[in-house]
Amino acid sequence: MRAAGAARAVLTALTGLAALGLSACAGGPSLENRSAITASPGDSHDLAIGSAGFTESELLAQMYAALLRHAGYRTHVLTVGNRELYEPALEAGQIDVVPEYAATFADWLNAKKKGAEAAPVASPDLGVTMAALRRLAGPRGLTVLPAGRAVDQNAFAVSAAYARTHHLKTLSDLGRAELPVRLAAGDECVQRPFCAPGLKKKYRIDITAVDPKGVGTTPAKQAVQNGQDQMVLTTSTDATLDQFGLVLLADDKKLQNADYVVPVVNRARAGSARAAAALNRLNTVLTTADLARLNEEVDSWRRLPADVARNYLRSKGLLPRG
Repeated sequence: MRAAGAARAVLTALTGLAALGLSACAGGPSLENRSAITASPGDSHDLAIGSAGFTESELLAQMYAALLRHAGYRTHVLTVGNRELYEPALEAGQIDVVPEYAATFADWLNAKKKGAEAAPVASPDLGVTMAALRRLAGPRGLTVLPAGRAVDQNAFAVSAAYARTHHLKTLSDLGRAELPVRLAAGDECVQRPFCAPGLKKKYRIDITAVDPKGVGTTPAKQAVQNGQDQMVLTTSTDATLDQFGLVLLADDKKLQNADYVVPVVNRARAGSARAAAALNRLNTVLTTADLARLNEEVDSWRRLPADVARNYLRSKGLLPRG
């Protein structure tokens, strides 16, 4: 029966997503049904957990599903490729829970409400970012649960040898060193305020050129490893830096926004205190370093996300062993 129920739920979710794909630009169905916003938090027994389809999102979705299953829910993970599809589905209740990133999601919802040119509402301050996110999510029938310790945001790495030679531990150290820096990153880094312009303005780093090799790609890391470039744009949960002899420089002046991992739920279906308590258990243990290591197990060691997620939760005492 559980398999049949999950199959029906997946079919329903996929059908709903197809329909929502045609109307996503209209702003989502929950805004047209204001009663859902003020309804009591729901506690559906069968919950669909959404994943955005990349390794980290899949791992988080699998952990959410396992924790909710342990709390007595029936769960299944539904992979949806992008936020433009899964966010309207979350509003509509075809997906009940998704892992999100506080700053990115806040600015995305703000742009959805006010247009692509809207001023950002997220900031490096987690409290400010979460307040803005909840103001935007609430009218859409969504509840944003507390952020934990794990954060996935832009980060900058140099070779360990380069860091030792110039005594670098932070981005401020690099700015004070007044070294010319060729940065391996995506081509959009030239204009993005959290990339080259921000490094120049906030840290006084002399960015002489942006080498468009992508964000955290192997060629970008190799360019820093071999000295062609001096720094690479990657993410704080990149677990492959050691393989290239690279180290992160601390963002000590908080250039990057507070992109902490947060569960977002459909209030009418998964807004209960019971569901929140199950999901919040992850906040006490999951760190940025943990998330990087789990990503590595999937991407480098070719382990299944569901197995990696389950083993991690067992190792932390959040699931029974065996």
